[in-house]
Amino acid sequence: MSLRRVRPQTLARCLMAIQLGTAAFSAAAQADLVYVLNSTDPSIVKIDARTGEEVRRIEGLREVHHLVLAPGGKELLIADSSGNEILFVEPSTGTVLRRERISNPYHLDFTPDGRLLVVASLRRGQVDIYAANGLSLLERIRAGNKPSHIAFSPDSRFAYVTIQGDGTVMAIDLQERRVAWLASVGPEPAGIIWHRGRLIVGIMGRDHFAVLNPETRQIESTIRVGRGAHTIFAAPDGKTLWATSRVQSRIAAIDPDTLEVRRLHEIPGGPDCIAFAPDGAVWATLRWAGRIARLDPASGEVSTLRVGRSPHGIFVQPRAAP
Repeated sequence: MSLRRVRPQTLARCLMAIQLGTAAFSAAAQADLVYVLNSTDPSIVKIDARTGEEVRRIEGLREVHHLVLAPGGKELLIADSSGNEILFVEPSTGTVLRRERISNPYHLDFTPDGRLLVVASLRRGQVDIYAANGLSLLERIRAGNKPSHIAFSPDSRFAYVTIQGDGTVMAIDLQERRVAWLASVGPEPAGIIWHRGRLIVGIMGRDHFAVLNPETRQIESTIRVGRGAHTIFAAPDGKTLWATSRVQSRIAAIDPDTLEVRRLHEIPGGPDCIAFAPDGAVWATLRWAGRIARLDPASGEVSTLRVGRSPHGIFVQPRAAP
């Protein structure tokens, strides 16, 4: 093999090209990534939050709705409900690591201690309790008509599931693996969170969120946000609760101390699920418009991007460290 002399000018150009390519790659690696689940396309798209461009698409699914980041942050679990499987995705690249057969996973979440994965099956009327390590099925709870969303007590003892078709919240004792109680909350309950000893539940068949005391099982107050009150999320800094109204097309900023609505953001398209970016932006799927929205809480400015049909779950993977 012979060696050829490289002219200094050529070597300089090559080095510059390598440096520019490396800089471009680093910039791309540092962009926030937004994952969107298009439930009726069906597909999962990964978007560069800085440019708004789609950088990856996962197809060949049947009906994706919700997703959750595994403890440790190394896997994103995406539930394909009609496909009866969960996809395990590497969040920084979007690579599908594996697929697991799971019965009709609609909504899913890990207990705060990370030991259990609880899956609500909207169509099959069941709530399944899995060991987080290995995904072995520990118990199947018959849960009435349309078990929907899940929340937990901070000690991981109880799972609280909204039963959409029955207008109730079901408390499941995860230690004894049985139904502990049922409480009526109103027509079509959907999103639910634990907040300072209370459960806040979206009443989709009305215009409000119900504040439920899990000890007395009584509704203590309501938070009016607009028709089709759907889901509620706590901001990472704990300073705001963000709630969506699908029918009246609003995102409400709620004071976590007083539970009073600070501001209503009118955003056409049916806001549904919410995710938070490190820069403070609130991202939301617009279920009826085939778009996602980025809301700047400080200015109230909203921008939207077209995605696929009926976008539902959304997740923001923060930019990688340089």
